[in-house]
Amino acid sequence: MDAFISNLMNKMTIDEKIGQLNLVTPGGAVTGSVVSKDVDDKIRKGMVGGLFGITGPDKVRQAQDIAVKNTRLHIPLIFGLDVIHGHRTIFPIPLGLSCSWDTALIERSAKIAAREASADGLAWAFSPMVDIARDPRWGRVSEGSGEDPYLGSRIAAAVVRGYQGNDLRNNETVMACVKHFALYGAAEAGREYNTVDMSRIKMYQYYLPPYKAAVDAGVGSVMSSFNEIDGIPATGNRWLLTDLLRNQWKFKGMVVSDYTSLNEMEAHGMGDLATISSLALHAGLDMDMVGEGFLTTLKKSLQEGKITQKEIDQACRRVLEAKYKLGLFTDPYNRMNADRAVKELLSGDNRKSAREIAAHSFVLLKNNDQVLPLKKSGTIALVGPLADNHRNMLGTWSVSGDPSKSVSVLEGIKNVAGSVVNILYAKGANISDDSFLIKRTNVFGPEIEAESRTAQAMLDEAIAAAAKSDVVVAVLGEAADMSGESSSRGDISIPESQENLLKALVQTGKPIVLVLFNGRPLILNWENQHLSAILDTWFGGTEAGNAIADVLFGNYNPSGKLSMTFPLNQGQIPIYYNAKNTGRPFHVGDGPKFKSDYLDMPNEPLYPFGFGLSYTKFSYSAITIDNGNISAAQPVHIKITVTNTGNYDGEETVQLYIRDMVASVTQPVKELKKFQKVYLKKGESRDVGFTLSINDLKFVNSDLKWVYEPGAFKVFVGGNSRDVVEADLMGK
Repeated sequence: MDAFISNLMNKMTIDEKIGQLNLVTPGGAVTGSVVSKDVDDKIRKGMVGGLFGITGPDKVRQAQDIAVKNTRLHIPLIFGLDVIHGHRTIFPIPLGLSCSWDTALIERSAKIAAREASADGLAWAFSPMVDIARDPRWGRVSEGSGEDPYLGSRIAAAVVRGYQGNDLRNNETVMACVKHFALYGAAEAGREYNTVDMSRIKMYQYYLPPYKAAVDAGVGSVMSSFNEIDGIPATGNRWLLTDLLRNQWKFKGMVVSDYTSLNEMEAHGMGDLATISSLALHAGLDMDMVGEGFLTTLKKSLQEGKITQKEIDQACRRVLEAKYKLGLFTDPYNRMNADRAVKELLSGDNRKSAREIAAHSFVLLKNNDQVLPLKKSGTIALVGPLADNHRNMLGTWSVSGDPSKSVSVLEGIKNVAGSVVNILYAKGANISDDSFLIKRTNVFGPEIEAESRTAQAMLDEAIAAAAKSDVVVAVLGEAADMSGESSSRGDISIPESQENLLKALVQTGKPIVLVLFNGRPLILNWENQHLSAILDTWFGGTEAGNAIADVLFGNYNPSGKLSMTFPLNQGQIPIYYNAKNTGRPFHVGDGPKFKSDYLDMPNEPLYPFGFGLSYTKFSYSAITIDNGNISAAQPVHIKITVTNTGNYDGEETVQLYIRDMVASVTQPVKELKKFQKVYLKKGESRDVGFTLSINDLKFVNSDLKWVYEPGAFKVFVGGNSRDVVEADLMGK
């Protein structure tokens, strides 16, 4: 590779080298407000290195033909796209996938997405998004894996493996792009693109590990984030892109900007386009997405001595290396097979996997009196604006998904329950009656469609259906793009129109099952107090309706666990399980003042991290540790017996947390260190074992080093971060 690229670069002009650093889009499946102009002409002139926003073997081939047949050196383009949770076959949103706590299933979903994307002409997926997020107001929590660095790291590595396989020359793989580097999930106030500011210890211990896990898994590319870090935007931050990423972490791949994030450094106050383009190149950015700052300024900046030839050559080499690793110099058309596309896209096997994976992502939040699973008999009132809806099944960031191919909840229930169940459908309400919210949400198309009927007429129809039913299934929540990019919300409750419907349904006295669609944790206090059951289905993707019906009727026993805390009140945000203690920690029963608490609400969340019910119940024995002391030479083996004490077979995710009781830097009250998902038949018991080494007990000290300090530790094991059994461990 080195010899090939060196030989090629010796033939390239400075303009051709700069052209390789230019990533453009002709429009289509894009997510920014700027679209590149004169794309075909720029390709012919050698001014484009990569393209995104087009799919389909024939369309991609036409663009590749221009580069390969009509440019001086015949350098192929690289084609990318936002493949976030599936390509044509859409899986649950990433937050939902993370709630499966099943890295093998998540890896399989990424592998299927890679096969579909590569069959559709693509070689590069702009994911995984691994930003740790503690603020559910931020819309992009939907794209990540929640609040925990360990779970997030495991998932990041799984997605990279799924996309890239063992050899990127295999034309069924795509190059992954971990994003958004870095800390984007910590935007202040949960407001999109907002400032990020945090200590280096917080950064290293809690926010950086998932990016590092992706790098260690061999990710081919990294995308810089929109936010600033230590006062310098990430896209122009040399400490981030060179000192940390390349020098400390030894990353050898390509770095690309996010959509016009280079140009946006002007608004940050970093200088004009020429200045910030030079800043970004010097920082270690290799490819400029859409903004064309590199294309239009670098040659002049080189002539003026503001950048060096070596810096341009280095960036160009990394882009060419990515193309080489993908086999594009051997066969520029290796992912443009129309026959493969017909066979692969939305295949029966892919849809079957999507249905299975979606069912594993759902989280049962409440189930009073075992109202679930539903009986396959009697009459069900199926109500709500998301019950007979195709467009919103896919969720945000499903740019290549076809909503018309998705399965609605109504269709899924009919498919699973058959004719033996009488279904009375009523819309009941609009997703929202707020015209401002509707306008903002419907930017990509009509996700919130207002009825011509009055709110009262829809409500009356729903109440009439409920009166004739044995149980009400209310399918409510957010529209798909009420979460995602540029979809921060100040009020994260269910919209008022749907709340009114729920309250009217409760007045009927019938059991109410809430099937919730959401791209973030929501405030569900009233729902938790008044409804019989709550099943959080996130946005389940192409097979959402079938998967939801599978769970509602007990064909699959829900096993999902929350990867993000659900607050009791918006005033608690940001809220997360791995918080630190204070000097005045609050305990239930303490006096009325001078503790770390609120006057008007509890400290505890509604649903803690790791929480999720099952149709069965699990009990945990006491913890046994084979050796109560851990040291560098001696790991410890921890065992607990888990028993299925209920009436259904089911899966339980057994979670192990630790607490470092005394350390040179304050440590959180709990940290997830291990987990296992086990399947137990009703009445079955199983010993679940974990091995802990001192590496699991390390933390980041004041010198930003991961260190182990001997001393006292607590070990906690349970089905969530709150309900645990504990034992003492001594570190030597």
